Amino acid sequence: MKIPVVDFSSWYNTQDESSRQRVAHELVEACREVGFVCIVNHSLSETILNAAFDWMRRFFELSDEEKMQAPHPEGWAVHRGYSWPGLEKVSQTMSSGNDDEARKKLREVPDVKEIYDIGSEENAAQPNQWIPKETLPGFQAFMVRFYWECNKVGSEILRALATGLDLEDECYLTKRHSGYNNQLRLLHYLPVPAEDLEKERTARCPAHTDWSSITMLFQDDCGGLEVEDVSRPGIFVPSAPLKNSIVLNVGDLLQRWSNDRLRSTNHRVRLPQLSDRFEGPHRMTRERYSIPYFMSPDPDMVIECIPSCMSEGNPAKYKPITQAEYNKMRASMMY
Repeated sequence: MKIPVVDFSSWYNTQDESSRQRVAHELVEACREVGFVCIVNHSLSETILNAAFDWMRRFFELSDEEKMQAPHPEGWAVHRGYSWPGLEKVSQTMSSGNDDEARKKLREVPDVKEIYDIGSEENAAQPNQWIPKETLPGFQAFMVRFYWECNKVGSEILRALATGLDLEDECYLTKRHSGYNNQLRLLHYLPVPAEDLEKERTARCPAHTDWSSITMLFQDDCGGLEVEDVSRPGIFVPSAPLKNSIVLNVGDLLQRWSNDRLRSTNHRVRLPQLSDRFEGPHRMTRERYSIPYFMSPDPDMVIECIPSCMSEGNPAKYKPITQAEYNKMRASMMY
């Protein structure tokens, strides 16, 4: 299995509808077959992407004391602020109501990464946890701007997906994504002995699907992202970094919306594939930086089957559910 590459430049050519249709259907086909697609020639500039990675590195270079000026709030309900190594544990486990033992079991192999989560300033239910402006001047202002720049690109992708799904209204999905419930995540995977990952004493990010509608991922050149081969369950293939591209994947909510026409595929972060990604006699993995941006509908938005994805012979497979209800089932097991 290979990750398809879609050139998004023609989508912006509003004078040539056939080119837009071609891009939209290539995008949907990739999301149907693999669930992952590498998008090139999108509208997010190289300049702002380079700046985002620079600000992220500067943040994670702060002292622990400085980063802890904006700690992730206790519990799962607010998904913002700084998460120190070991706080979060990614899993596919849904909450069942009696989760203490399950949480303990999950954390026997800790995830060795630190995270900073950011959302919309207007989302009162998910208040941002900012470090003081004087700790890293300019950081907050840039990240607020970057959040909305990512939303613009994500909205274009949602319009293309709606077109590729043969919906009459190109804005069918964007109408359900105001942008105020998205999540910008800064991720720093710490150096760790390769043997610890190989023998599963620690993990970077275990296999999982995303809770969002779509995820846009920006990554450095370290590598390590792997996607499950849809034709060979349990076999994962690397998604090689491609400079300035967006690695797009379908999230659980869009799979539900599309009645399984689009695929939310398992993925994970493991060891890089190349030996030059290790350093020193103990084969220390290089640190890795990535920025996923999760596009999610508003909390009270009901996820129910898209009209073009069901028929008399293919009825809706999922009961309607709100984003807030689905989020609770997943988030309560993570922290």
